[in-house]
Amino acid sequence: MTEITIQNKTMKELGELKLVGFRVLCSDDQYINEIPKASLRLSERINEIKQVVNPSLQFGAFVVESGIEEEDGYWVCVEVKEYEDIPSDMVTLTVPPQRYAVSRYKGANYKIIDAYNDLHLWIEENKYIRLKDKWHVEKFCSWKDPGNVDVELLDTIE
Repeated sequence: MTEITIQNKTMKELGELKLVGFRVLCSDDQYINEIPKASLRLSERINEIKQVVNPSLQFGAFVVESGIEEEDGYWVCVEVKEYEDIPSDMVTLTVPPQRYAVSRYKGANYKIIDAYNDLHLWIEENKYIRLKDKWHVEKFCSWKDPGNVDVELLDTIE
């Protein structure tokens, strides 16, 4: 039996995030498989990235609704203090300071949608407005087992 935990929801503001890692671009039904692969690859190559803030945290970033091709996909990254000597097959992404509705989720990666639905309901009930054209962030404390992830969901709000 898979256990699911969705912890208290809150609102928080974060400063700029400088991220380095891999961009995953595939058909929608393949992200559930491709993101864990990119995450593992990033873990194996963490020593190639300079100025990593915390190697035990990975960040996912995506834009829910974007008409810009450069923003399509999902970024699997680590946070860095500054960009320096980025490996040629990796990408950088700067997420500007933003305000987020936040929830912590522990469970199988394929059930993360339930946590998002719960968070979106909370956003609506608290009269916040989701900003679907901005960067949304997932902060992974545990990602090596897709059947048991520990992630903070940060949904961008006005």
